[in-house]
Amino acid sequence: MKKLTATMMAGAVTLAAGTAAWAETQGVTDSEVVFGSVNDLSGIFAAVGVPAVNGANMRFDEANAAGGVHGRQLRFVVEDNGYQIPRAMQGYNKLLNRDKVFAMMLSLGTPMNIAGFKLLDPKGIPNIGPLSAARQMLQDPVENKFIGFSSYYDQTQAGVTYLTKEFGGTEVCAMYIPSDFGKEIKESAEETAGALGLTFAGETTHKPDELDFVGSLTKLKAAGCDVIAMALGVRQGITVVGTAKKIGWTDVKFLNTSAGFLDVVAAVPGGVTEGLYAAAGWVDLIARAEDPAPAEFMANYEAKFGHPASGFAMLGYASADTVVRALENAGQDLTHESFIAGMESLDFFDALTDTNVSYGPDDHRGVDDIVISIVESGKWKVVSRQ
Repeated sequence: MKKLTATMMAGAVTLAAGTAAWAETQGVTDSEVVFGSVNDLSGIFAAVGVPAVNGANMRFDEANAAGGVHGRQLRFVVEDNGYQIPRAMQGYNKLLNRDKVFAMMLSLGTPMNIAGFKLLDPKGIPNIGPLSAARQMLQDPVENKFIGFSSYYDQTQAGVTYLTKEFGGTEVCAMYIPSDFGKEIKESAEETAGALGLTFAGETTHKPDELDFVGSLTKLKAAGCDVIAMALGVRQGITVVGTAKKIGWTDVKFLNTSAGFLDVVAAVPGGVTEGLYAAAGWVDLIARAEDPAPAEFMANYEAKFGHPASGFAMLGYASADTVVRALENAGQDLTHESFIAGMESLDFFDALTDTNVSYGPDDHRGVDDIVISIVESGKWKVVSRQ
């Protein structure tokens, strides 16, 4: 009886150890690694989410065609949040509990990512390259979080500083969705104005589906705004700039962050967005279409998906490439710990994004650059790189 009990106890210890190992490496088998994303494929930022997912799938397909990473194929499961928190939480629960993803990547939306951390952090699930530049993307615990570029706060600070110094503006304002995303940009605009000895002259808040901005713009014009930092949906930002021109307000400078730094924004017919500025963490893809790496990527992307590549398609591809490199560095024995160590060992120049990507144990932001661009003749043109 004692022998049987000892055998049962040994079996229980073995099972417990196996369960602990499985929990630590969920989403990993001998033949596969599963990644997940809670993205916007149908909401106000679908113009960001859809191409980013395509770009990531393209890079994973390339890796899989070459035999995978350490013999494992990479599978990417994406849930549409429609830029709504309830749908995002449904997606997180499915990916974590049904699909058993190893890590998350390219999840879109500041409030959606923040809500998701409540589920990811207790399990130690890595969150890689979120499609949000909010400072909270590196909130504690930082160990499992890796971002690609500079924050909305830093981008807004750089953009407001550049525009007010370049054009002599003294009155800074903000138009924003009152979420964590919008509040960070508004806060940066206000604090930057104060630091520069300028006035934060006014602000307006907007619902995500709002498209009538005549009243708001009339209010901000009366406040004497010289520079307006925007934290709005893609279509909203276009509408704001177009509406300002319709009411004859042409001496104000509108500033987007990376959230509005899209090719489709620059290419709106009729020159609606001419003169719009954006501060982001990379140089626009179309602006470098003649360079070898972007040219090859754009040709391959269009051949695969049947339509031109965008800047966020490039970012999706680059984020997936970063993950592939980290998996290679992590080695055959893949755990969350070895993957994080693999991420922290990365230091390389990415010719596609024209940036140096570097992570470390005390640095979970890959790229430090801030690029300020203006829409000219339907394309983004770099005016400053910091």
